[in-house]
Amino acid sequence: MRHARLYRDGKDLVLRDRHLRERRYPCGDGGIIRAVFVPPPGGQTQSKGSFTDRRGVVSFEGGDGRPILRVPLAEWLPEAGLVGLMSLSPSACLERSGLRRLVTDAGIPLQEGTEPEQPEKDRSGSPDRAVNPDLPVWHGWARGLGILVWFVFFLVFPLTDNGNAWTAVVAAAGLFLVPGSDLAVRFKLSRARHDDLLAHAAVVVPAPEAGADVTRRFLDTTAVRVMPKDVVLTNTLGEERWIPRGGTCGVTRLVRLTDPATGAVLGVEFRDGANAPRALLPWRWWFAGPHGSETWSRLVSALAAPVSDEKVRGGRQPDPWWQHHELSADIKKMSPMSAKEARSETSWHSSVIGGNEPIVIPVFCLLLLPGLASDQATARAAGVLTVLTLVASLAPVLQHHLTSRRKLDRPVAADSP
Repeated sequence: MRHARLYRDGKDLVLRDRHLRERRYPCGDGGIIRAVFVPPPGGQTQSKGSFTDRRGVVSFEGGDGRPILRVPLAEWLPEAGLVGLMSLSPSACLERSGLRRLVTDAGIPLQEGTEPEQPEKDRSGSPDRAVNPDLPVWHGWARGLGILVWFVFFLVFPLTDNGNAWTAVVAAAGLFLVPGSDLAVRFKLSRARHDDLLAHAAVVVPAPEAGADVTRRFLDTTAVRVMPKDVVLTNTLGEERWIPRGGTCGVTRLVRLTDPATGAVLGVEFRDGANAPRALLPWRWWFAGPHGSETWSRLVSALAAPVSDEKVRGGRQPDPWWQHHELSADIKKMSPMSAKEARSETSWHSSVIGGNEPIVIPVFCLLLLPGLASDQATARAAGVLTVLTLVASLAPVLQHHLTSRRKLDRPVAADSP
């Protein structure tokens, strides 16, 4: 998602995907002449249904009313996944995503509808959609094909007496496609995260209070990177949130939240030009350590934004001060997390594919593994493929747990080098 952009270039609207491929849409006669904001059903942000349409859609249309490009707000809103902001109005989502500003700068009239757009059967063709799926399309197709091949060649053909010596080999090859496609995607994603896009950013890392129990994962992963046009926050799980700088929808100032009784600083809000909080950092874990003042000065200097203090509103004991804050999820993810929770949240199978797969795939493998002891070459080949499937399925799980237990999620002293 680092490279995905929707921007204006002259008289064209340009959509760039995560692979740097661009599509250009002319604005004016013969191209886009208006934009229609279609809110979710009922005019309120939805907690159910398709994720991409929960916060509304901006439809760019031509002179004949035909949709040319549809932009789901959930795909372009930095805070789209935060539970505390599910009640954010569709109009506020339009503002925070930057789409209202983009449309205005491009000179495209914006209409805000009150009801969801109804499809018209007489319109030919489907509009482009500005979506960036987390996983490539071929990954889902490869996994589905692998399960289908295994089912057909391991169960259907033998039960119908249509199998032969190569049936088990094809079944084993199909089963290998499932973890094999996962490995290919994970390798590709890991390479994408090591590009040089953030190489020249000003980096601010946490300085937790002395003596606090933190983890190596927190110290090595969390950071705030300030770039000329963006602020990039990376949480303990490695998730990135890109927020623009300046303007009504970008970061324009920092606000230190203080305890009404003691005056102690509790957290820092990144606020935009509309005075809306866009990110929240816990002071204890970021600026309360021996080098905290230097860290704070570095952040303020890098952002070149004004700073002010405000008392926390609605923070009453015994509830934590951030309990009712709309960005309370930031406190959790921008702080050290328990080893078990961090392990679960960063697990490929638990967070992306499905937690039961490391159990199901090995069980399927056991049905083909006896082929290793067979005298037939095809059966042995099926057995070898099955062993490779076991390794591809279980090795990443084992590596993930060992890295977590022996390094990333072990407690370290906050003032350790």
